[in-house]
Amino acid sequence: MIDNFYEETFKGVDYTKISIVKGEYDSCSFVDCNFDSIHASNIQFLECEFINCNFSNTIVENTAFKDVIFEECKLVGVKFNECDPFLLAFQFNKCQLNFASFYKLKLQNIIFNNCSLEEVDFVEANLSKGMFDDCNLKRAVFDNTNLEKTNFVSSYNFDINPARNLVKGAKFSQQNVQGLLNSFQIIVE
Repeated sequence: MIDNFYEETFKGVDYTKISIVKGEYDSCSFVDCNFDSIHASNIQFLECEFINCNFSNTIVENTAFKDVIFEECKLVGVKFNECDPFLLAFQFNKCQLNFASFYKLKLQNIIFNNCSLEEVDFVEANLSKGMFDDCNLKRAVFDNTNLEKTNFVSSYNFDINPARNLVKGAKFSQQNVQGLLNSFQIIVE
């Protein structure tokens, strides 16, 4: 039997001490909760929000995130590529996602707002029509990634090779265009 939770708020729960109930969470809020390094596999999160939660190194194998918002969360090392890909949709605001993986995921229209995305794996992902607003992409890996019509205007520290990624219609600023030229060893002064 699957447990169902609807429009519930979970505040200050430390799931490293109390096991999270496997089930379906619909329109629920998680505030100041700790999921650090737990197994949160095979759970359904539908239209949920996570505010100021620690998800670092959490295992999310076959977990569904459908229209989920992460606000001021720490998600270091999370392998989102192991999630259930069906209707997968996220939004990240002021989150730390260093060392996370989005390998091969289809995430059109994804929004990253004021996030730290250092050394994140975006290899072979579809991020078309996405938004990277004021994000640090230091050593993030883009290879065979669909970035068509994606907005990078206010982001920085990225290194995207236009010959190895789809960038048609992507937006960049004059200040950050060097991130497109690094692989060609072109010097812009």
